Amino acid sequence: MDLKDQLKDLFPEHATSEPVNEENEKNGLWIQDEPLYCHFEKRKGKVNTIIKGYNGAKKDFKELAKIFKTELGVGGSVKNEEIIIQGNTREEIIDILEDLGFNTKKVGG
Repeated sequence: MDLKDQLKDLFPEHATSEPVNEENEKNGLWIQDEPLYCHFEKRKGKVNTIIKGYNGAKKDFKELAKIFKTELGVGGSVKNEEIIIQGNTREEIIDILEDLGFNTKKVGG
């Protein structure tokens, strides 16, 4: 039973003013309409892939980073509303994001 069903049980007479768009949630992640920007840059001499532009919840940032790290077998972190993945893995990350239903843009070379 999810939160929506629990609220219906507590407040049966309440009608929602807007329809719930369940298409924007996939695998428990918020799928946004705007594209995510994927680029790489060198930080302290090491190449990193940076994913910017996601406006989901903080736990969704961590979940996305976890998906990338396990699928690619690399390290990474979440800082300042950016997902930082070690290495130049833009193509693989874009493929994973598109499989999840995100729109993406490759920034840079």
